[in-house]
Amino acid sequence: MLTGSIGMLPSASLDSNNKGLYEPCHGSAPDIAGKDIANPLATILSVAMMMQYTFERPDIAQRIEGAVHKVLQQGVRTGDIYEAGMQKVGCAAMGDAVVTAL
Repeated sequence: MLTGSIGMLPSASLDSNNKGLYEPCHGSAPDIAGKDIANPLATILSVAMMMQYTFERPDIAQRIEGAVHKVLQQGVRTGDIYEAGMQKVGCAAMGDAVVTAL
C-alpha cells in the first residue's frame, strides 16, 4: 500500500480474544507536540480498527473509514500529505473535518 505518510498508518496488537492496543504506528512525535501540525488520521483509523476487531462493529468501522476517505477526497490535508491546490489544515481542523464527515 502507498500511504504517503507514516501519519496514515493505524496499527493494532491483539490477544487471542481480539482485545489489544490500538495506536498509530508512528509513535508520539514529541518534537511536534502542541504545534497543531500532527496528522491525526492514523489515530482515527486505529479507532476504526478497534471497532472492527475488538467490538465487532464493522458498520461503525466503515463509517469512520468512509469519513476519512471523504475528507481526503475533499482535498483536506495536514502538512505531511499536503499538495499544491489542496486545503492545508492543522491537526485539530483535520479531526474536526472527519467528525463533520461522520
